[in-house]
Amino acid sequence: MDKIICVVGLGYIGLPTASLLAIKGFQVHGVDVDQHAVELISQGEVHIYEPDLDIMVKAAVQSGQLHVSNEPIEADIFIIAVPTPFQEQYKPNISYVHQATMAIAPYLRPGNIVILESTSPIGTTERITNWILEARSDLNISESVHAVCDRIYVAHCPERVMPGQILRELVENDRIIGGIDHQSTLRTVEFYKQFVSGKILETNARTAEMAKLTENSFRDVNIAFANELSLICDHLSINVWELIRLANHHPRVNILQPGPGVGGHCIAVDPWFLVDAAPEQAKLIHTARMVNDYKPGYVVERVKERAERFKEPVIACLGLSFKANIDDLRESPSVEIVEHLSKLGVGRLNVVEPHIEELPVSIQLDHVSLMATEEAIRKSDIVLLLVNHDVFHDIDLNLLKEKIVIDTRGFFN
Repeated sequence: MDKIICVVGLGYIGLPTASLLAIKGFQVHGVDVDQHAVELISQGEVHIYEPDLDIMVKAAVQSGQLHVSNEPIEADIFIIAVPTPFQEQYKPNISYVHQATMAIAPYLRPGNIVILESTSPIGTTERITNWILEARSDLNISESVHAVCDRIYVAHCPERVMPGQILRELVENDRIIGGIDHQSTLRTVEFYKQFVSGKILETNARTAEMAKLTENSFRDVNIAFANELSLICDHLSINVWELIRLANHHPRVNILQPGPGVGGHCIAVDPWFLVDAAPEQAKLIHTARMVNDYKPGYVVERVKERAERFKEPVIACLGLSFKANIDDLRESPSVEIVEHLSKLGVGRLNVVEPHIEELPVSIQLDHVSLMATEEAIRKSDIVLLLVNHDVFHDIDLNLLKEKIVIDTRGFFN
């Protein structure tokens, strides 16, 4: 494996991908605009948490297969793995993809493959192609025989991994690959076959982009159904957890679990890309987003109602990450809930998040403290379970007997 791989973006997808490729024998150059991240990685350390990632990064750096800096270099394959958030009015923001494309453009050579792994709005891979051709008039993407000597290949291969299992799923999960033309698809497939054990599914770029958005929108709609059931059950004094358990005994029913909302950089974001692309057609997807975005505010109101029973209420908020057993706070409904409670001055907040060392800036206030689990519960009147971390299974249930418990996950059920 004498190919050089340049990975642009060393976050939750880029860094695991870069380190995995290095361990597999590729020469990898990682690029990130965050100087602190670059310095840590160059020393074999990590700036994000993912099980075993620190071990893999250290091995990759020490072997000399992984180097990092703020600037790209000439390479054979370029992988773009940068954020694609939304902005005001839920409009997609692909400015980071544009910046990454412009950064690699001067280093491209004929025969290179450019792969977009970032989850993106429909048509982003085609935009990358156009940006490159505008910046480099000496390159083309034609499948013409006469253009083979100076052409590049561009494709989309959306990541499909779950935080907490990224290193395993990068290898084992099936991958969808869609090029801007057939040759781009084939060249990219050849590359991924060298380290992916799952199936490689070929399509075109627009369908590959749509497939990833569809997967996350499917999840979002199903979670919205569960969250709406929880609202109905609260209104009718029915235990939603028992209801779902019983309904799921039907052989063709599989209802997901409700929660305080939907978070993360995928499920809470990607459906808006479809809504933006086809607002008149994506009505169910839009409604699901509204249901899930409504849930954090609903939880806040429940806490406020119970806090009114106390002169100076103290609330233990258990969990901040967007899902269990990770440190990722992106788009977390739990963070949103704690922010609202702190701004409303509902009471003193004792926050428990075992996977972080300090609170996010938005809730670093005098009446908000980061505490250990038992201490937070003992000092609180209300216990608000927001994230079902495994470590919370160790909670002595006797500590909850004299507390008001608001369980948004059915954890204590």
